[in-house]
Amino acid sequence: MNAVEPIRDREKVQDIADYLKSKNERDYVLWMFGIYTALRVSDILKMRVRDVKNKDYIIMREQKTNNERKFVINKKLRKAIDHYIKDKPDYELLFKSRQGQEKAISRQQAYNIIKEAAAHFGIYNVGTHTMRKTFGYHMYMKTKDGMLLMKIFGHSDVHITLGNIGVGQDTINKAMASFNLAY
Repeated sequence: MNAVEPIRDREKVQDIADYLKSKNERDYVLWMFGIYTALRVSDILKMRVRDVKNKDYIIMREQKTNNERKFVINKKLRKAIDHYIKDKPDYELLFKSRQGQEKAISRQQAYNIIKEAAAHFGIYNVGTHTMRKTFGYHMYMKTKDGMLLMKIFGHSDVHITLGNIGVGQDTINKAMASFNLAY
């Protein structure tokens, strides 16, 4: 199994958002949720309308770590959510499956959505974790604050965080590409 990568090109991130929006609003909001919250897909898929309706913050307990997280809802994400949940009841899952009344889409379906959209733009090394890594990569490029990202991700070591978002690999690639033995 290949490790997934962040999408480093901001334009491609927006292209995928626009593409998903034109195809299916649920899938678009899934993408926006992933790239603006840095949550794992397992936590995203269990969200309900009541968790985000008329709220400035999302407070939740992460499934993997059992840690409580509280984070602000970004303005771009807020706009996407508000339009999407406008006529939905509070108890409804945000990312409801077409199979079964109260069932969220599966992790596999989330993967298929992301993989298909990314492939449309010639990006192939993706998975559900790509959303989290994309958030991390772009936040790091903007702030250069590995400690902040470490806290956002809930990691115990900044090296794990930077490696996870591909920053270490970028540095290695640039160094190797510019290496020249001619003096």
